[in-house]
Amino acid sequence: MRGLEGNMQAQPRVFAHDAVALTAADITAGNTIANTSDRGCCLYVGVAMSTITVTMESGTSTAFKGIAAGSFLPILVTAVTAATPDSGALADGDIVALF
Repeated sequence: MRGLEGNMQAQPRVFAHDAVALTAADITAGNTIANTSDRGCCLYVGVAMSTITVTMESGTSTAFKGIAAGSFLPILVTAVTAATPDSGALADGDIVALF
């Protein structure tokens, strides 16, 4: 990206400064992730998921399939509306929001 060299403080932020473990109840209810009204957050997925459906920062709903355990999803989302683990039931902390 042109114009990003030089002043480190002027560089875009590419690393998380906060993390919040999402609860299974919030995901099932499709609740908006706290503090995403101005900008979405990225996701860390700790367990293998067959499908994760999210609301993107733009407002569109998108499904991601075949997510491996330990994956970082560099997307900006405001909500996780559904998640289906490869095995077992969805548990609190299976997905972590990174800000």
